[in-house]
Amino acid sequence: MTVRRSPITIPNLLSLLRMGLTPLFIISVVNGQAVAALAAFAAAGITDALDGYIARSYGQQSKLGAYLDPIADKMLLMSAYVVLAVPGLHRGALIPAWVTVLVIARDLIILTVALVSYLALGTRRFQPNLLSKVNTTVQIVTAIAVLASGVWLRLIPLVSWLPYAVAASTVASGVSYLHERAVQVEHPVSGEPPSDGESGG
Repeated sequence: MTVRRSPITIPNLLSLLRMGLTPLFIISVVNGQAVAALAAFAAAGITDALDGYIARSYGQQSKLGAYLDPIADKMLLMSAYVVLAVPGLHRGALIPAWVTVLVIARDLIILTVALVSYLALGTRRFQPNLLSKVNTTVQIVTAIAVLASGVWLRLIPLVSWLPYAVAASTVASGVSYLHERAVQVEHPVSGEPPSDGESGG
């Protein structure tokens, strides 16, 4: 008799909670509630750290979670970069619109290349490299700093340069990803085991 693990695990519930916090975060920014927006984003970040820790430490990793986690992360980050780039919605530092476009364009390009690689080559393993992880970290730190500058206005001059770090890491990680995919096309790995999905990046 085979025991099938339920997809409703604590990490998956935390990922769903993070998705639910995203509209609350957007509403807080739109309503000019800087403290509430920062709190919602921070709470979402805590759920991200917790779901990964619980999944690894208690053996609650699942295929559903491998997709839910990065989707929840992207929902939150993309929402933050869009609303924090709109003049008048946020009292603190503003993320330049071109940086937001760059961030979204990178993810769309990666998604398109991954889809083509899967359809044309059957590639299922898309593990984020070091630059992708660095880029995600820089994006998160920048979003938190920009939100904090709406609560403590004196931080504005200190955080205004961070979007440029996001732009640099976004371009670097995007180029690195495309290079890896090009190498993979030229030298495909036979017998590649299926992946449970991308865990970030």
